[in-house]
Amino acid sequence: MESAEKLSVTVTPAMARMIREKVKDGSYGSASEVIRAALRALQRDEEEHAERMASIKARTKASLEDPRPAIPIDEAFAVLDHYIDRLGETSDDTKTARGATAKRAG
Repeated sequence: MESAEKLSVTVTPAMARMIREKVKDGSYGSASEVIRAALRALQRDEEEHAERMASIKARTKASLEDPRPAIPIDEAFAVLDHYIDRLGETSDDTKTARGATAKRAG
């Protein structure tokens, strides 16, 4: 284990209360253990954030370097509108077919 360095820290009353409660309920053996656990959690959060940012940057870079041509926004919306219209037609066809089946059965 690394050698320890003694530091003095100032915390809010609510934080001090939480630290004391964690020691009192047996979750930690001392206030120092609580602080060390909190610092380890902070370090993990920062590492995870750095990994997420690196992933976002890599995807952004890959997207910018993608050799495929960009699609103008109006063309993209036209394709989506057409797709949505076709979904509606399929839904209407299904409803009509169900209705015809129900009429024949009745």
